[in-house]
Amino acid sequence: VQLQASGGGFVQAGGSLRLSCVSSGMVNRLATMRWYRQAPGKQRELVAGISPDGTTNYTDSVKGRFTISRDNARKAVYLQMNSLEPDDTAVYYCNTYWRRDVWGRGTLVTVSS
Repeated sequence: VQLQASGGGFVQAGGSLRLSCVSSGMVNRLATMRWYRQAPGKQRELVAGISPDGTTNYTDSVKGRFTISRDNARKAVYLQMNSLEPDDTAVYYCNTYWRRDVWGRGTLVTVSS
């Protein structure tokens, strides 16, 4: 099982980015998919999750700004990030559990003030 994340970059505060995560080696539609992030000097935190039935959850700091979605036909999960703030600067990781905990390589998001 592999997760391939992409879409990070450099953006000014107030801007937007869309992260993508494509899975392989698993039945994407049956798995809960999550985005985590880790800022410099901080612990990794859960940002958003989406269950197989489409139920979503978000950490309080991103509610109303970030949207997680999935496209099972493409085996993909997305994180649309709007109104980005400098505190959103972090490495973002895609995660799922498929017989084991699976992590993709992170993608760096840098938000300048």
